[in-house]
Amino acid sequence: MSKKGKKAKMPLSDEEQLLLFQQKLLAEEEMAKKKERLLNQFLKDKLAKEEHNSALNLNKINTQWRMVLREVKTRELHKDIEILSQTFERVVDCKDSVIKSLAKDLSEAEEQYAHALRSHLHNVDQLLALQRCRLSLLEESYNMELEALTKEFETERKTIIDQHEKEIHYLQDVFMAMEQNYIDSEYESKLEFQSMWDDLKNKNLEEKHFLRLQLENIVEDLWRRFQDALKNYTDATEDRKIAFETLKVKDEKSSKEIEAQMKKIQRLQDSIIILKGKIMVHSRESEEQNQDIRNDKELVLVQLRKLKAQRTQARRISQENLVRLTLESNATLKALRMAVDKGEKILKLAEICRKFETEEEKVLPFYSSELTHEEQEEIEEINPKEFNDELAKVIMDYTGMENFWKRYNKVKLEQLSLQHRRAQLLEINEKLREMLRQYLDGISVSDEVLSQLNPLFIINHRSNLPQPLSTPAAQPGDKKPPTTYNIIEAAHVISHIL
Repeated sequence: MSKKGKKAKMPLSDEEQLLLFQQKLLAEEEMAKKKERLLNQFLKDKLAKEEHNSALNLNKINTQWRMVLREVKTRELHKDIEILSQTFERVVDCKDSVIKSLAKDLSEAEEQYAHALRSHLHNVDQLLALQRCRLSLLEESYNMELEALTKEFETERKTIIDQHEKEIHYLQDVFMAMEQNYIDSEYESKLEFQSMWDDLKNKNLEEKHFLRLQLENIVEDLWRRFQDALKNYTDATEDRKIAFETLKVKDEKSSKEIEAQMKKIQRLQDSIIILKGKIMVHSRESEEQNQDIRNDKELVLVQLRKLKAQRTQARRISQENLVRLTLESNATLKALRMAVDKGEKILKLAEICRKFETEEEKVLPFYSSELTHEEQEEIEEINPKEFNDELAKVIMDYTGMENFWKRYNKVKLEQLSLQHRRAQLLEINEKLREMLRQYLDGISVSDEVLSQLNPLFIINHRSNLPQPLSTPAAQPGDKKPPTTYNIIEAAHVISHIL
């Protein structure tokens, strides 16, 4: 035991003291952090309870405030309804009196309208009868002209076709005759050439045969004489000399005869050459004649083509004229139908528009001119001849449309004024809708309304609403509505500000 007590009382070293001190510091820091966490949790719970209580109290205040505002607003609306009911009864009485007077005026206007309508319908019937007569006359004249043109076209077409057929037959006959003449002349020339060729050939053969026979006889005679001379030469030389002389003479005679025969053969050859040249000339002439005939044939064919082209062109032109005539006639018929339909449509629209005319328009359909007397005199003094011819014609053509343009301009001005009035009323209606929406947002409670500017929020007697339209002046008998003030709790404002 003494040993243990000694060991416990032994002093700690510096490292152990430092460790112990650090452990104490860590324990103290943990305790401080734990206390801080507990304090923060306590404050957060307390803050949440305070926020819940403040929101609950704010909702209770808002509900009480809404009930008060609704009671005040209901009292105001009841007063406004009483005032409006009185004014409505007064207005209804005024309207009843006006309706009675208008009903009386309407009966008188209906009588006047019935009289004007009867006269107008009578005039319209007369105009329709005149227009129908005019259309029937125009249609008859158009049909007569169309028949005349068709007859003229058919006659001209028949004459052209007959003339064309005659010319074709004539050209065919001429062509056949020329071809037959050419064939006959060619055949005759061939026959003549063949006969001449045969004659010359026969003559040459006969002369050649004759010369050959003659030369053979001469050669035989000379050979016989030569044999005799040879025999005589063998007998005696003198006889040979005599025979030689005689043979020499005969030889000269034979040479002369041979030369004559050669000249004759040369003459025959020259005649053959001359005949060949004549044959060539005749063949050339026949070729030239044939070429001329071919050229004439080509010219005739060219003229035939030209005539065919002229016929087709004339046929095409007549066809185009007929097509143009039919198209123009169809266009005129369509234009006349459109004019009739347009007139009927205008009359129907006039009858429909007459139902919507006012009493003033029924009695005075054309308003009087707003020009002064001096301005009208200046307009009348203007001479239409001062303008160019086309403008003067147009002005004179449309002088009868003056009353129509007066009514048209009047209707156009009324339309524009109504459109302008409609735009103004739409703008006023939009502003009133916006004010009503803001008012309903002010009396209703929702998250969306509370998140925006509240129209019931007033500071220094001034609201954040846009200024309303100018109200009509109060009548002397009306009571002035009481002044009301809107009050908002300060806590509500502070909650939205913060």
